[in-house]
Amino acid sequence: MSGPEALAAHRDRAQQDYAELVERGLSLDLTRGKPAADQLDLSAPLLALPGETYRSAESVDTRNYGGLHGLRELREIFSGPLQVPVEQLVAAGNSSLELMHDSLVHAMLSVLPGAASRWVDQERIAFLCPVPGYDRHFGVCERLGIEMIPVPMTDQGPDMNTVERLVAEDASVKGIWCVPKYSNPDGISYSDEVVDRLAAMPTAAPDFRIFWDNAYAVHHLTDERVAIADVLAACAGHGHPDRAFVFGSTSKITFAGSGVGFFGASPDNVAWLLGNLAKRTIGPDKVNQLRHALFLKDEAGVHAHMDLHRAKLRPKFDAVLRILEAELGSTGLATWTDPKGGYFITLKVLDGCAREVVRRAADAGIVLTPAGATHPHGQDPDDAVIRIAPSFPTPEELEQAIAGVTACVRLVGYEKLLAEKAS
Repeated sequence: MSGPEALAAHRDRAQQDYAELVERGLSLDLTRGKPAADQLDLSAPLLALPGETYRSAESVDTRNYGGLHGLRELREIFSGPLQVPVEQLVAAGNSSLELMHDSLVHAMLSVLPGAASRWVDQERIAFLCPVPGYDRHFGVCERLGIEMIPVPMTDQGPDMNTVERLVAEDASVKGIWCVPKYSNPDGISYSDEVVDRLAAMPTAAPDFRIFWDNAYAVHHLTDERVAIADVLAACAGHGHPDRAFVFGSTSKITFAGSGVGFFGASPDNVAWLLGNLAKRTIGPDKVNQLRHALFLKDEAGVHAHMDLHRAKLRPKFDAVLRILEAELGSTGLATWTDPKGGYFITLKVLDGCAREVVRRAADAGIVLTPAGATHPHGQDPDDAVIRIAPSFPTPEELEQAIAGVTACVRLVGYEKLLAEKAS
């Protein structure tokens, strides 16, 4: 039933559903992938730690200055999940995004291992940006004047034919952003072949860096704990030991607002980072690192804790998928991802419709991540991608919001199809 009369009937029903949605006066927010309060409650014992204990396993007084490398016992806990040898892993402050930002600033202002000069002294600096991707990565580049080159994502990771061509022909292409496991927002995990090609590929820039943002290293949504290849080992094996910067954090493991960020890389890269960090800080919050080590205990403790998160998150993802299928499954108006981990579902609507869907939803009291946020400079050339963040609302709020979003998708989609029939 795709003729004008059938489309008009579908449009009319969608208009009625949308009018009823507006009348409900909702005020719901699906903009960011924040842990819900009941997830944060899982880490409540942190508030009582470290108690009377203030010395680390190596008898470091965590109340005092120093210790740029971070507490060893915490680095030991996260060495496995982040696939970084303990000596090559730095435990720092609250945010991995802060470490990514600072790494770019330091590359601008000091010479990276393997570089001939500072990036700021070079005429053009560009980064490859797999899309759809993480808006905060793009924001850091935008702030620092780094040109962004979109690269399509496949179901295995970035389109490596495009990546290999671009890095081989242009020495001003200095890096690539990667969220290699349960990527933001598609939930894709990089295949072993993609990781190997990233590690092996010839680059015109001798100081090319992979910014490996392993934000969802332990954030599984199913019984399967998806594994990805070890990028540091792969780079070293192909003769490029300095190529990868690995980032991670506890932000969606314990308290999002007071966690620990991690940086992993080759020994030369670690020495480079610590040398630069020494100019801006005398040491991280080691008391917070100690409380995390005491709370999580070991790698098994991290996985057990993440199983508790999964028990709260999986029903929310299931609810989103159920409603999308019930309301949009037979319409041809949208497709969506079914991720095995991470924090997002990607909803792809008809080309040219995403911004209007987001606007209609906002008018009905449902705030979504801006259309285009998944692309550099907020510009999705197809105007089709909408990122859904199920974690923060209550289950009841989430179901209301997704049902409302589907009404907007149907209304905007059928309006577009009718306009095309009439033209």
